[in-house]
Amino acid sequence: MKYVEVRPAAASYEVYVHAVEDVGHENFLDLDVFPPFDQDAEEEDFGRFLGSADDPQEALALAEESTGAVRGRWVNQGVVQDEYRDFVRAGRPSGMSPDGRPWPCPRAGA
Repeated sequence: MKYVEVRPAAASYEVYVHAVEDVGHENFLDLDVFPPFDQDAEEEDFGRFLGSADDPQEALALAEESTGAVRGRWVNQGVVQDEYRDFVRAGRPSGMSPDGRPWPCPRAGA
């Protein structure tokens, strides 16, 4: 499973993509502690750095262009577990989310 993170840095916003094993269930939703998909990738402790931007809107655009993230699907860090729970409850569908919007399709190499 992949997810994208935009985090503030000193004077910019950094974009990271995380690739983790989908080991969760309705009572285990903390994506931050899921094991990395590639156990040998040292970068996965912090995610793979995709780039930085001067403002949050530019960072979102960078993430969307680099990974296929969808503007209307961004959530705050504290809400991502709720989104993941919905995904699990829906049977981990590959097409549409419970709200009828398509799941993002990661771009090659992201």
